[in-house]
Amino acid sequence: MLRNENRADFPVEKGILAGEPQDEGVGIERCSVADAKIIYNSPFNDLLFRAQSVHRENFDPNAVQISRLLSIKTGGCAEDCGYCSQSARSPTGLKASRLIMVEKVLAEASKAKAEGASRYCMGAAWRSPKDRDMETLVAMVEGVKALGLETCMTLGMLSPEQAGTLAGAGLDYYNHNIDTSEEFYPQVITTRTFADRLDTLANVRDAGMKVCAGGILGMGETTDDRISMLVTLSNLPEPPESVPINMLIPIPGSRLANAEPVDPIEFVRTIALARILMPRSHVRLSAGRTQMSDEMQALCFFAGANSIFAGDTLLTADNPGEDYDTALFRRLGLKPMDLGPGE
Repeated sequence: MLRNENRADFPVEKGILAGEPQDEGVGIERCSVADAKIIYNSPFNDLLFRAQSVHRENFDPNAVQISRLLSIKTGGCAEDCGYCSQSARSPTGLKASRLIMVEKVLAEASKAKAEGASRYCMGAAWRSPKDRDMETLVAMVEGVKALGLETCMTLGMLSPEQAGTLAGAGLDYYNHNIDTSEEFYPQVITTRTFADRLDTLANVRDAGMKVCAGGILGMGETTDDRISMLVTLSNLPEPPESVPINMLIPIPGSRLANAEPVDPIEFVRTIALARILMPRSHVRLSAGRTQMSDEMQALCFFAGANSIFAGDTLLTADNPGEDYDTALFRRLGLKPMDLGPGE
């Protein structure tokens, strides 16, 4: 195991910023944006060395958690998220659909498990679920769990009562990304506030579920916005167990269709900072992998990414298929993560 004395000398505080492993039950020290900027802007080789060192202290460095994502209700969303093809306010040409049948979800989940997925994620294009849909959602959670898969849902904002219902059904994870910094957020979404996002995360945590929350790069935000987003997540009362980092997929007809692509090195730096600030979280290399070279993905895995979505699609966007991921894993010597009880 790599020890701290072998690392580059960084002018940062003790604890998480020094890369020390955290004992179970011990809170992570809060990190300032100023400290995080020092880490982010350090020489690239030093940054990756540090991120990989932290990663090895907390995970098998060659194991990647595999999730599968299914859209259970597509399009027609009342929100105006500038990046999304499913907003009813954007002329993307995507037709709205109803909530799909439970049997269809279970058939797809069973197939995903056979292909190596350990977590099954279900997403609905809603501002928030309606109470009339909760019985169906509960049946989906219970059915997928009965297959031996971890369960995750992303359904928009949740009330405390809805969070409690899903937790009672056994939902393991709830995804609700904060997307970007609080300062830049109004440039992306106006139909809900940054505080609304944090309220849902608090409701999820209070209900006893694990939190999946991350953001999107390439929406026109600054480097400071990316750093602020990660500091916000790491400074939650308990950091998210899963942190998806997405690269914007420009959707024709959406407000961000012509956004400038994010620089690959800056993307890798963001992955590394996420790993350093949240050492025990699964950092997911999420949307946008079809636009990434094999070399860029390899750097992301070295920087601490240890989770991906498998399959040909992510909700409505393309994703590298199973054959591609299998070949890439073979070239890099990576293997699917075997999740033990409670992980």
